Amino acid sequence: MARGPVKLTINGETHDFAVAPDTPLLFILRNDCALNGPKFGCGLGECGACSVLVNDRCVRSCATKIGALDGRAVTTLEGLSSGGEPHLVQRAFTEMQAAQCGYCLNGMIIATVALLRKNHAPGEAEIRAALRGHLCRCGTHMEILAAVRRARDLLAAERLSPHQEQERAAIP
Repeated sequence: MARGPVKLTINGETHDFAVAPDTPLLFILRNDCALNGPKFGCGLGECGACSVLVNDRCVRSCATKIGALDGRAVTTLEGLSSGGEPHLVQRAFTEMQAAQCGYCLNGMIIATVALLRKNHAPGEAEIRAALRGHLCRCGTHMEILAAVRRARDLLAAERLSPHQEQERAAIP
């Protein structure tokens, strides 16, 4: 298959790749960009370990061909932090100890970020639906759900004005 130029913005940096258009995005991220947040899990787009954001939408990088992404923005787990500070979703997952082996964590965090960018106040059904296709073999599902709820609450607190924050703190 012919190699073609593909331009991607990955974690805020523009890259040009001369690769076959059917090359999985995951291979480019891990091999060419040394980004190891997205994991190779099933290789079929079924487990969610390889998830990344493409224009703020959660996609499976193992099943996404780079040729379909020309000109798009890709964000990996590494690209979520800002100024050396973890993203609020990463912070929530840490606070709630929502990891055991950590293999699924990349996909769970990416799916949560995508959910909260689309819906700032998801209910339990929306949270479960957003994570439905992400597999965790260690059984930390309850902690993961708690972490997503915590991230939702952190996001809500971030959106409060200083006056609203004071009022909220005064409520026992």
